[in-house]
Amino acid sequence: MTRILPLLVCGLWNCAVMAQEVVKIGVAGPLSGEIAHLGKAMENGVTLALEDLNARGATIGGAKVVFRMQSEDDAADPKQGTAVAQKLVDSGVKAVIGHANSGTTVPASRIYDAAGIPQITPSATAPAYTRQKFAGALRVVANDNMLGSSLGRYAVEQLGARRIAVIDDRSAYGQGVADEFIKSAQARIPGLKIVGREFTTAKASDFTAILTAIRAKKPDLVFFGGMDATAGGILRQMKALGMEPRFMGGDGICTEALPALAGGGMRDDAVYCAEAGGIDAAHKKDVGDFVARFHARFHSDIQTYAPYAYDATMTVAAAMQQAGSTDPAKYLPVLRQIQYPGLTGTIRFDANGDIRDGALTVSTYRAGKKIKLVVLR
Repeated sequence: MTRILPLLVCGLWNCAVMAQEVVKIGVAGPLSGEIAHLGKAMENGVTLALEDLNARGATIGGAKVVFRMQSEDDAADPKQGTAVAQKLVDSGVKAVIGHANSGTTVPASRIYDAAGIPQITPSATAPAYTRQKFAGALRVVANDNMLGSSLGRYAVEQLGARRIAVIDDRSAYGQGVADEFIKSAQARIPGLKIVGREFTTAKASDFTAILTAIRAKKPDLVFFGGMDATAGGILRQMKALGMEPRFMGGDGICTEALPALAGGGMRDDAVYCAEAGGIDAAHKKDVGDFVARFHARFHSDIQTYAPYAYDATMTVAAAMQQAGSTDPAKYLPVLRQIQYPGLTGTIRFDANGDIRDGALTVSTYRAGKKIKLVVLR
């Protein structure tokens, strides 16, 4: 903690000096580039959490504290992500909320681990992140194994897909979720035909060649492993080519921004996605209140992971309060064992650092709006 100037509180007969301490919480995510809207929503979720903590007059170990955010832009780039991680470590943050995507989260985690600083991602889903067995590497959403597996099951059992084409953007996230999707779909339907496996990048804008190749194979479903900005371009060009198979993807495409990014390329009930997390009836009011507050405070959509960023931040603060310390070495063991009643459900971690009992929500789109269909576990 960093000491700031004492606050003099004077009554009628005396004055008492109350020392406040500043606790810096790092935030890292894409604040520039094609998925900046996701990073900004994550940052705003942390902002609301810290504002709530400060409004309550948080204390740790009997001392009044003030939480401050240090937010850094990793541009969803692994190299910039590690530079940002080192900057946050050097600045003395006590915890990091982030990063947003797996490609930056995994390499950055090595820097935080070496410094002994806990890192909770509200959105990165690559299993490799927690498989490293770093004590402070935690996540509050389900991982790609669960995501891809659930989507594969839904595609064949609920949508009746039998001829599937797969595209991924070669990122750690995109390739991982696509691989798990294929594995799950084929396990459920022996002989299921993957009619094509194509690759692109997050920077690409012309998908004509890969879509033309796919169109010739007449798939009934196209699965995409990647982010919403790329998926929007693919959907626009599928429409231009007269392609009408259903389209499916993971949490990377499952955003409120996708219809605008697709520019009219989406038909009702033709695009399906799943995002890590699912809100049960007991938490719907809390999340609804959060959404209303978020809109009022930032005048923007929450996107997908703002509530999880909020919960990650509040969970860290709760661990500090229970441990009576902001020293990562002292509060991390408490954080690993915590059961925090969050907006999105109970936050508790398994031995790897993954969320226990992670839920997934399958959605579709109608009239430009994301419609939740079912929660899977």
